[in-house]
Amino acid sequence: MKIIKDTKKELEIEVTGESHTLCNALRKILMEDKDVISAAYVIEHPIIGEPKLYVSAKNPRKSLKKAAETLISRCNEFKNLIESFKDEK
Repeated sequence: MKIIKDTKKELEIEVTGESHTLCNALRKILMEDKDVISAAYVIEHPIIGEPKLYVSAKNPRKSLKKAAETLISRCNEFKNLIESFKDEK
């Protein structure tokens, strides 16, 4: 990741090597946070562009960290659910 802008209320980072999958999931979770004013991302070129994630919040770094932890938790929950289906066979 590369930090593009980091102020008290705004954070913009380039998320190297990622795509819509991670950025959209983070954006969605960020918007569930009452302290987040806005969250968005853009990929300027569909083939060679790197996603840039933008967060405007009371504390954008804290909100992004919380969103990442929530995403990990939800992925683990989904993984465990899928594994439980295998056990039922």
